[in-house]
Amino acid sequence: MHTSLLHWTASFLQPYRTRIVGISALSLTEISLAALAPWTLKLIVDNALTGDDLPISLTQWLPLLVTIEPVSLLIVLAIAGLAIQLASELARMAHTQLQVDMGQRVVHDLRSRLLAHLQALPMSHHTNQRTSDSVYRIDADAYCINDLVTGGVFPLAIAGINLIVMFTILLQVDLVLAFMTIAVTPFLYLCLRFHTRTLVHRAEAVKTRESWLIERVYETLRSIAAIKSFSRETYEHERFLRASNETIQARLTLTWQESLFSSVVTGITLTGTASILIVGGIHVLDGSLRLGTLLVVIAYIAAVYDPISSIAHTIGSLQQATVSAHRVRNIFSLAPEILENPDAISGPIKGHVAFENVSFSYDRVRMVLEGVTFDAQPSQIVAIVGLTGAGKTTLVNLIPRLFAATKGRILIDDIDISDYELRSLRNQVALAPQTPVLLAGTFIENIRFGRTDATDEAVVFAAQSAHIHEFIMGLPNGYDTTIGENGATLSGGERQRLGLARALLGKAPILVLDEPTSSLDSISEAAVFENIRRTRLKQTTLIIAHRLSTIRHADQIVVIDAGTVVDSGTHDTLLKTSPLYRRLWERLSAGRTLDEHALFHGQAENTTG
Repeated sequence: MHTSLLHWTASFLQPYRTRIVGISALSLTEISLAALAPWTLKLIVDNALTGDDLPISLTQWLPLLVTIEPVSLLIVLAIAGLAIQLASELARMAHTQLQVDMGQRVVHDLRSRLLAHLQALPMSHHTNQRTSDSVYRIDADAYCINDLVTGGVFPLAIAGINLIVMFTILLQVDLVLAFMTIAVTPFLYLCLRFHTRTLVHRAEAVKTRESWLIERVYETLRSIAAIKSFSRETYEHERFLRASNETIQARLTLTWQESLFSSVVTGITLTGTASILIVGGIHVLDGSLRLGTLLVVIAYIAAVYDPISSIAHTIGSLQQATVSAHRVRNIFSLAPEILENPDAISGPIKGHVAFENVSFSYDRVRMVLEGVTFDAQPSQIVAIVGLTGAGKTTLVNLIPRLFAATKGRILIDDIDISDYELRSLRNQVALAPQTPVLLAGTFIENIRFGRTDATDEAVVFAAQSAHIHEFIMGLPNGYDTTIGENGATLSGGERQRLGLARALLGKAPILVLDEPTSSLDSISEAAVFENIRRTRLKQTTLIIAHRLSTIRHADQIVVIDAGTVVDSGTHDTLLKTSPLYRRLWERLSAGRTLDEHALFHGQAENTTG
C-alpha cells in the first residue's frame, strides 16, 4: 500500500487508539502463548514418555516436578498444554470481538463522512454522477478501511512479530533450521510483487462492473411505471443479464488469479516446511536434535506461515479494498460547495432579487443563460415565461445557489448571494419544483420536510393555502396517513399540491414556483394562486408558468427566449409590445401548445398586435 493510503487509513483509526492498544496487547498475548504451547508437547515426548530428566532450567523454576511420577508428570503437562490452548482461545475470542467492534465503528464513521461530503458537493456533481455509483461507494466501498486493517495490516504485523519471536527462539534451538525458516521470505515477496500488479486492475474492473450492475437495477426499479407501460420487462431483464454476466466474468477472472496466487504461496510454504522437516529429521536421526524439539520447530513454522497464508488467500479482497479506498478518496478529493466567507451574512432578508447580466453554462461550452437582467421587489409576483428549454428552471435554480452563475451576479437586498451564508440563504428561499421529491412517510412529515420544527397549525395553514387540506382530511388517518415512495399512491396534482404546501410552510421571504400547478385543473389552480396572492402580501414570489392565464395578474412578467430576456412588463403591456408573448397568449387562448413549429413559422400569426 502507498504511504498516503496508510496515512489516510490511520486517520480513521485515531479515535480508536484505546481499542488498538487492547488489540495489540491481545495479539502479543496470543503470540506469547503460541510460543509457549509447543514446549508442553516437547516435554511430553522427550521426557514424560521416555523417562528422561526434565531440563534443568525448568526444574530450577519448578522443583516439585522432579518428585512427580511419570504418569502424574504426563497428566500435569497435558493439563498445562490444555490451559495454554484455552487461554489462547480466550485471547483470540476477545481479540476478534474487539477488532470487529472497531472495524464496524470505522465503517460507520467513513459512511457518515462520505454521505456528509456527498451532500456538500455542488449540484453539478450530482447531475453528472450516477446516483447508484454514489450509493455503491457508501454501501460497499466504505468497508475498505476495515478490510485493509483486519485483512492486511493486523495479519502482516502479527506475522512479522511471530517471525521475529519464533526466529529468535529457533536460533537457540537449531541455527540451520532457524535460517531455513526465513529462507522462503524472498520467494514470497517476489510472488506478491508479481501478482499484485495485475490483481489491482482486475479488482478495479470488478468494482466498476458491480457498480454498473447496481445502476441497472436502480434504473429499472426507478422507472418501473414506464417499463410496464411500454412492456419493456423482457428488454430490461436482458440488459440486466448482460451486465450481470460481465460482472461474473470479471469476478471469475479475479478469483482465478487469487486462487493461483494462493496456490503458489501455499506451495512455497509447504516446500519450506517439507525442507525443514527433512533437515530436522536428519538431525533427529543423527542425535543432534530431540524429536520433541523438532515438533516445536514445526509448530513455530506453522505460527509464522499461517498468517502469511491467510493474507495470500485474501489478497484479492485486499486489492479490492485498495481499489475501494481509492474510489472513496476520489470522492473526498472533490471540492464541496463554495466555502463560506468568514464574513458571510446570515441575517434575515427582505426579498429584493436582482439579476445583473447573468450568464450560465453547465459544461462551460453551451450557454444556457446569457446576459439575463431583471429584478423582483418584495410583495411582487414576478412570472417567468418562455418556450420549453428557454432556461427558466435554470434561472431560478441560481437564486438558492444550487448552481453558480458563470458570469454576472445575482443580488438579494443589494448584496451578492455569494456573500450570504449558504444555509441561511437556502432557508429563506422556498422552492416548489414541477415534480416535487416526496419521501415514504406521512403527509405531515413530507410537508415538514424543510421545516421540521413547524407547528401543526402552520402545517395545516400551508396545506390549506396549497388547496390540499380537504383531501388529506378525507383520508382515514388524516395528516398521519402514509404515502408511498416518491408519492406513488398520489396523483400528479396531489403530489404538486403537497410540494407546494412544503414550500409555503414558513413563509420564506422568497418563494420560487416552477410550474407548480401544471397537473392541476383550472379551478384548483385558480384557488391555489388566489391563496398565494392573499397570503404573500410582503414576500417576493417568482412563478414559472406555461398557463399564462394564471399569471396574467402578475406585477411583472419576464419573457425568456433561448436563454435571454427579450421582454418584460405587465400582461397588458406585453400584449402590445412583445411579439413572442402575444403569440404565446394567442396560441394558448386557442388551446394550442407553446412549442409547435408554427409558433415562429405560422403564416397566420399576427405580429403587430
